[in-house]
Amino acid sequence: MNRRKGLFLVITGAIFWGIGGTVAKKLFQQYEIDIDWLVTTRLLIAGFLLLTVQFFGKDRSQVLGVWKNRRIAIQLIIFGLLGMLTVQYTYMASIQHGNAAVATLLQYLAPIMIIVYLIFRKHTVLTRRDLLTVSLALVGSFFLLTNGSISQLSVPTLAIVWGVLSGIALAFYTLYAVPLLKQYDSLVIVGWAMVIGGFALSFIHPPWQMGFTNLTLEAYSYLVFVIIFGTMIAFWFYIESLQSLLPKESSLLGSVEPLAAVLTTVFWLKEPFGFFQWVGTACIMGMILLLALKKRSFSDTSKPPENEEPLKVS
Repeated sequence: MNRRKGLFLVITGAIFWGIGGTVAKKLFQQYEIDIDWLVTTRLLIAGFLLLTVQFFGKDRSQVLGVWKNRRIAIQLIIFGLLGMLTVQYTYMASIQHGNAAVATLLQYLAPIMIIVYLIFRKHTVLTRRDLLTVSLALVGSFFLLTNGSISQLSVPTLAIVWGVLSGIALAFYTLYAVPLLKQYDSLVIVGWAMVIGGFALSFIHPPWQMGFTNLTLEAYSYLVFVIIFGTMIAFWFYIESLQSLLPKESSLLGSVEPLAAVLTTVFWLKEPFGFFQWVGTACIMGMILLLALKKRSFSDTSKPPENEEPLKVS
């Protein structure tokens, strides 16, 4: 049941991430909302909302109690700045210097980085299942975002650098959260990380400097969706999934994000959907099915299941 809950949380969170990105794109194009302002505002509001839910709905002592332990407080600040904020900023910077397709594709190098890190630290062994799931995730994301056109990957060097940094940040974000979650509720960790990241970014772009006027009711509803579903719930569900899934599994299942983004772009923004994008969809659905049918979860320090042999690397 815990594994099913983890699968539901990470897939739902990734779907909200993807849809939130499409909605944000509409805000940027149609209403000319500044990217830096949106990132700052959504982190601050979503973070405060998560902490409010924790305060009134669960163990309220954790909201401030997390700061009483100096070691945990330092870890939380590091997670907020190098995890939450860095994932947001590097991804947006890659989009700014290149395009969203390349930025998202490079960000999904994170599962490979996580698996390589765990193997290097001897926390896990490389299995054939790892190779298959990573391949399906990367190939699926590539076809979804480019429709098989290599020319769309021709971007400035800065876009590639920021994109790779985004993948590193996502890998760090996924791994660094695990020990924090063993001591405090996910609402507290994610909530404070968002507040810390949003506060730090406020020095670059204060949230009160909006730079836009005369937003319609429709635009405000898009803002609410991006903040509540595309940020608050998406990040919360992703982190919460780490309670019952391996970090490499959560990062792999996060590749549902580009699937949700492409599908909403096609059916909502009425953009065409090519043959290779359907191939990419099939790859990602196959990856999800492969992970969902896994008989049991095992920790990073344990041996793989009996039917999953380590891959010998010569």
